[in-house]
Amino acid sequence: MVNNVFDRNRDLLILVARILLMALFITSGWGKLSDFQGTVGYLASLGTPAPAVAAAIAVVMEFFVAIAILLGVYVRPLALLMALFVFGTALLGHAFWNMTGADRAFNLTQFYKNMAIIGGLLLLAVTGSGRFAVLGGRMGTAR
Repeated sequence: MVNNVFDRNRDLLILVARILLMALFITSGWGKLSDFQGTVGYLASLGTPAPAVAAAIAVVMEFFVAIAILLGVYVRPLALLMALFVFGTALLGHAFWNMTGADRAFNLTQFYKNMAIIGGLLLLAVTGSGRFAVLGGRMGTAR
């Protein structure tokens, strides 16, 4: 019975998953885009190599790629690309293994949240956009 409910609502659930996963990125990406110099400064303070380039990549991924995934545009390849981006940010931004105390605990949690997000993105890469998508609905959807 539960499987029937999921099967009947598969495309709607994929859409909800896209919305929930991308809301975080779109809001974060908008913040980075609207205060680009602040983003560059923050990345520079972390010791990020080429902070302006890193900030531009973050804006493209978190805002533009996230909007594309939300809308159902090239969901499978973009979800995989986003998963790689999130993995990179987890390694660079939440290096808990180099920390102690409260910083370690906070960044360990953030690192594992990134891993959970990667799990959701990999599921989107497998399922594709579902029927509710700007480009072709079932196009790119695994069955």
